[in-house]
Amino acid sequence: MNVKRRTQAERSAATRVALVDAGRRLFAAQGFAGVGTEAIVREASVSRGALYHQFADKTELFAAVLEDVEADVSRHLVEVAGAAAPEGFAAAMLSAVDAWLQLCERPEVQRIVLVDGPSVLGWVRWREICQPHVLGLIQMVLEQGMAAGEVERQPIVPLSHALIAVADEAAMYVASAADPGAARAEMVAVAGVFVRALATRSAP
Repeated sequence: MNVKRRTQAERSAATRVALVDAGRRLFAAQGFAGVGTEAIVREASVSRGALYHQFADKTELFAAVLEDVEADVSRHLVEVAGAAAPEGFAAAMLSAVDAWLQLCERPEVQRIVLVDGPSVLGWVRWREICQPHVLGLIQMVLEQGMAAGEVERQPIVPLSHALIAVADEAAMYVASAADPGAARAEMVAVAGVFVRALATRSAP
């Protein structure tokens, strides 16, 4: 039987994926401070040397995990906004907001993105990793709304930063609430006020 042997690059890539996946599970369940490197390499079924070959330390692994989670969040929000886009700007934006706040109730998003992300990596690096994902989505939806005449043409960059500030604070509100479901409903209603104020007319 002819069994193809994996190249060194393929083995290295597989090891990295295993470590990120293991880190994602453990950091979501126990938090950054609660997870040691021994637990990570055991969960990933790799050696300690393999961990340090891929990442300088646990913090760098965490940064890779955060990037992985954010990429998944972004893909989901793009799908949701895209599905609602035919109904117009307000529907696309509010669908994305509601989906984002639902995700914030998940342990991996709540713990990795909202709680440990800023404290482990610092505010600046956390923003560098997280903002491009959601910021790009907000800018895309705004551009579509302006192109359709639903949103008054104005500078997109400062407007998108203002909206992401609202989304981030809404996420913190939901994540820290005693009743996240009720808090999410409240924040979606508040977001609706902002979004409808931006819309100059309804979708055709």
